[in-house]
Amino acid sequence: MCRLAGVFFVFKGASRKVLRVTRARRGVLVGFVLTLCGVAAVLGFGAGSGKAAPAAGPFKAAFIYVGPHNDGGWSQAHDDGRVYAQKALGAKIVTTYKEKVPEGPQVAQVIDSLVSDGNKIIFATSFGFQTAMAAAAKKYPDVKFEMATGTAQSSNMAEYFGAGEDAIYLSGIAAGAATKSGTVGYVVPFPIPEVIRHANAFALGVQTAHPGAKVKLVWTNSWFDLAKEKQAAESLHAAGADVIGQNVDSPSAGQYAESVGVPWVGYDSNAMKFAPKEWLTAATYNWGPYYAKRIQAAMDGTWKTGFYYGNMKDGLIKLAPFGPSVSAKTKATIASKMAALKAGTFYEFAGPLYDQSGKLRLAKGKKLTVPQLYAMNWLVKGVVGSAKG
Repeated sequence: MCRLAGVFFVFKGASRKVLRVTRARRGVLVGFVLTLCGVAAVLGFGAGSGKAAPAAGPFKAAFIYVGPHNDGGWSQAHDDGRVYAQKALGAKIVTTYKEKVPEGPQVAQVIDSLVSDGNKIIFATSFGFQTAMAAAAKKYPDVKFEMATGTAQSSNMAEYFGAGEDAIYLSGIAAGAATKSGTVGYVVPFPIPEVIRHANAFALGVQTAHPGAKVKLVWTNSWFDLAKEKQAAESLHAAGADVIGQNVDSPSAGQYAESVGVPWVGYDSNAMKFAPKEWLTAATYNWGPYYAKRIQAAMDGTWKTGFYYGNMKDGLIKLAPFGPSVSAKTKATIASKMAALKAGTFYEFAGPLYDQSGKLRLAKGKKLTVPQLYAMNWLVKGVVGSAKG
């Protein structure tokens, strides 16, 4: 019997649904019915029924990136994790990715295409994908969805991220030790809680090594834009910053820093090769073990929704190797703070904390919780710029 409701129209790429027909001889009537089913598949009748394509062969897992898979930053870190999972699970799985996907209506089309291709778990790796992912989770109840940096959960949609702010704080120490002027620049994408807490952590690290130092922000309003990131770095340098840090995805700011002899702190991935002389370090993410574990769970039926917030202790969050100019003293300071973070005896977001206006935001003895970090909309004392972008 032909089930037209199970057929999907593919909007993007060269994907096609394969109809399997037994080798046994059939009558003319059955052949005619099969022909009609094939036509229906081509025309896309029944699209959007909410049912996933039937599984066949290796288990399929897909990833959606906002930037190029080899951007030298955020998307590359996730793709490194995909490759790790593929190697760890071998021939049992097939992984694929869609890159440079805009945060808008196109996300839903990409998800439909991936489900039609038979992917049974989909990882979306940018905050702006959340609306489409949440809608798809309702539309395709037999597919597992995982949203990085998101804030929505359901029975078949989980959230995951990590305490990148801890390693960002440590990288800020390297920046603070490197500045002579007491002004450090920080290139930032969008004014959302994720970026605001990262900027605050960076500033607190800078001030640990250089009390009284200022951290100036320039917003690019883009996760990945080579020209905007370079321009932001240029403007920060012109405004007196003698060290550049970033929370954006490409190494463009670092390449500029290298060209003018300004120390640089990266983010997401080890990008030392882009600025070998001026590289200091970077907060990085080790997504591979998480991806392998979650794909395996989806395969064997043990997958459960939830919220995962990895850290330095469990290995999701790491600090990239140091550059040649980082002193032994600075390395020792960072190592001490890292050990305390892992042991739970130190936390950068512990009171007293004051905002830009000098208002006490967190009393002594108090610590910000993860829900509070996810709602952070204020900048700490010493940050120059607006939390509104």
